[in-house]
Amino acid sequence: MLKSEKMGTLTDFGQIALKWDPKNLEIRTMSVEKTLEPLVLQVTTLVNTKGPSKKKKGKSKRASALVAAVEKATENFIQKGEQIAYENPDITQEMLTAVDEVKKTGDAMSIAAREFSEDPCSSLKRGNMVRAARNLLSAVTRLLILADMVDVHLLLKSLHIVEDDLNKLKNASSQDELMDNMRQFGRNAGELIKQAAKRQQELKDPQLRDDLAAARAMLKKHSTMLLTASKVYVRHPELDLAKVNRDFILKQVCDAVNTISDVAQGKSTQPTDVYSGAGELAAALDDFDEGIVMDPMTYSEKRSRQLLEERLESIISAAALMADADCTRDERRERIVAECNAVRQALQDLLSEYMSNMTQKDNSPGLVRAIDQMCRKTRDLRRQLRKAVVDHVSDSFLETTTPLLDLIEAAKTGNEKKVREKADIFTKHAEKLVEVANLVCSMSSNEDGVKMVRYAAAQIESLCPQVINAASILTVRPNSKVAQENMTTYRQAWEVQVRILTEAVDDITTIDDFLAVSENHILEDVNKCVMALQVGDARDLRTTAGAIQGRSSRVCNVVEAEMDNYEPCIYTKRVLEAVKVLREQVMIKFDQRVEAAVEALSNNSNKDVDENDFIDASRLVYDGVREIRRAVLMNRSSEDLDTDTEFEPVEDLTLETRSRSSAHTGDQTVDEYPDISGICTAREAMRKMTEEDKQKIAQQVELFRREKLTFDSEVAKWDDTGNDIIFLAKHMCMIMMEMTDFTRGRGPLKTTMDVINAAKKISEAGTKLDKLTREIAEQCPESSTKKDLLAYLQRIALYCHQIQITSKVKADVQNISGELIVSGLDSATSLIQAAKNLMNAVVLTVKYSYVASTKYTRQGTVSSPIVVWKMKAPEKKPLVRPEKPEEVRAKVRKGSQKKVQNPIHALSEFQSPADAV
Repeated sequence: MLKSEKMGTLTDFGQIALKWDPKNLEIRTMSVEKTLEPLVLQVTTLVNTKGPSKKKKGKSKRASALVAAVEKATENFIQKGEQIAYENPDITQEMLTAVDEVKKTGDAMSIAAREFSEDPCSSLKRGNMVRAARNLLSAVTRLLILADMVDVHLLLKSLHIVEDDLNKLKNASSQDELMDNMRQFGRNAGELIKQAAKRQQELKDPQLRDDLAAARAMLKKHSTMLLTASKVYVRHPELDLAKVNRDFILKQVCDAVNTISDVAQGKSTQPTDVYSGAGELAAALDDFDEGIVMDPMTYSEKRSRQLLEERLESIISAAALMADADCTRDERRERIVAECNAVRQALQDLLSEYMSNMTQKDNSPGLVRAIDQMCRKTRDLRRQLRKAVVDHVSDSFLETTTPLLDLIEAAKTGNEKKVREKADIFTKHAEKLVEVANLVCSMSSNEDGVKMVRYAAAQIESLCPQVINAASILTVRPNSKVAQENMTTYRQAWEVQVRILTEAVDDITTIDDFLAVSENHILEDVNKCVMALQVGDARDLRTTAGAIQGRSSRVCNVVEAEMDNYEPCIYTKRVLEAVKVLREQVMIKFDQRVEAAVEALSNNSNKDVDENDFIDASRLVYDGVREIRRAVLMNRSSEDLDTDTEFEPVEDLTLETRSRSSAHTGDQTVDEYPDISGICTAREAMRKMTEEDKQKIAQQVELFRREKLTFDSEVAKWDDTGNDIIFLAKHMCMIMMEMTDFTRGRGPLKTTMDVINAAKKISEAGTKLDKLTREIAEQCPESSTKKDLLAYLQRIALYCHQIQITSKVKADVQNISGELIVSGLDSATSLIQAAKNLMNAVVLTVKYSYVASTKYTRQGTVSSPIVVWKMKAPEKKPLVRPEKPEEVRAKVRKGSQKKVQNPIHALSEFQSPADAV
């Protein structure tokens, strides 16, 4: 701290008065604190010396060494203090006074410390040394604080120079004078920014650091706008908007300079609660979650019930506002309403349990279940609110530049009416960004992130009218070069500020929620795109395709930014490869198909559009986004995953899907373990298995998922309309997925009877598939394909039988010394293995059925196909994915070699997304 080369030379303080309070020992900077640390440590160690050492002479050699170290440190402070005093004449007297105080207290400390080191057992000498040490530390602290004020006054001196420059800029009357003043301001402002940056690093108070950082950013960011706005005002003084534009930027810069001045003097310019604090709705949910858990004996029907019900109603009111917002999807609105009703009911059930347990010391099993149910329902509501917020983010931050570019283009034409229309659109766009940013903040507990978003939104709010003013000036003077430069500067400032807001919003939005919502939105757009193609609407097709391109690009950008938070590893490599496949392969093919389709529709030549090819290209976009999401979630444990954001969540199955599976019994649940408290169903028993058994089950489930990926690429791409083979295969797959989820204690299957019924459904579907496929085999001539197809049908019958057997094995639960012991590992793994084998057989059956139906001349009198093989756009949750990127790169073809391929091998190549690209 006390280094003359660091302090610089201050020869003239000018009008700056030195405010020095010798009694004020507040340490505001880390450098003062750090400089004091060694001396404090030495003095503290010396004071804490206990009794004589074990040396034969009876004296503490360590204490003597410490005294010498304190004396040396004090002497160093004195030398540096005198050096600074003589280099800064205006502060010499105050510095020398402080140095003399250090000398005086240092000498007293030296005497007292040496006396104490000679007799460390004397309490009187110890007390004398402690008082002397306190006086020395106080004197050194005053000296350091005074030296630190030299830095402050150097900063204030630079600040006053910049203030003078701003006055000159304000009063400039010609372009030459303006440019000269601007160059001078640029140099001086740059020096001020450097000094402010050093001061920012030194400050201890985080609020002051944030204020200073914001002021530096404002000063740096607005310098260019100040130049262009001033040039417009000097060139066109007759325009009132030019003066408004210039005055706004000038005020912003002056406010930044004033903030630097206030912070340098230890004053915060912003109230601490303007931008700080967690989101209101998130905080309310947290408080409610804490309030629902209480001692039953302290429960008061009047007080506790009223408090919890009022808290919940305030949460539901806020949730209703979010549900009624414009960008909230109808489906999401319905889910929020349903979750609000569920939370209300769960609270009433919980309060009833508390009433029943008011006289009991321990919680009853019913109360424990009610608390768990309450927590689950609030978690479900929180999830839907988060996703509603991300719905808004995904839509509002999709096309952030279009409204501004439209406004600028209108301004260039000089059409004032058109500019007013575009200005209204731009204003609504800016208001929407701010509104969505505030919504995001309301559901975030990240206080630092929320503060950043609120600050960035405030900047957007203040900048918006000035961008419109710049456009209005350009409208009046479309040929003015300075007006054009001013508009360009404001456009760049707006784009930078929107990017800052976007990044800040992304920081407090979980990537899991963002990818889940983006996946659904792209799915909606893909279906709209296909529908537009089918009805021949070229305009709607191009618009929707643009939304798909924008969403896909944003997914890639967000995921790449997320991967920057990780050290490079196999995980990040896989994720970035998935991003690369989507961006460089899939989207290029999609863009080509869109351009071809739009051109064909515009020319009324619908026959030139290959509908299957377009649908396949659209499907690959959705598959690519889904593959990115799958890769991102690969490093999540089951505890980290919210059930609604998992890659294959049960909650993502629609009501239609569940009704089609028809594998579970409904809401009427029978207690399968009446003698065991805390467990009612076999699904709950699976959740109570040991961690070791859960890991073994997870390993089997992973093998099943790998098999399902093959199912995704082979089966789900086909339209099941007019193709009962595909319908039955998908139906069987859904039930098998529910079975594997059951082994992990999740999904719609609750009881052993549910699993048995599911096995029966699979067997029935397998019988129908066998009958239909044998008809196809009968029409196929004798070939290896026909033989293989019949062999796979035998496998399906075998594995359906195995599933029926394994589904009847019930998990055994025992209560040993109050601890529940669940044993059902063998039955669970057997069920998963049977499901995996059956899925493999179904995939091969579908694959060979396609070849037998389409690659051979039919035998017999029947000429029409039994099933229709047609590609389709993805359904609500399709089970399709592209091949892994590493598999794509591994394929090498030689174009010069032509040979006859087996039909099955040809089909495999046809299915590869990367090959299609």
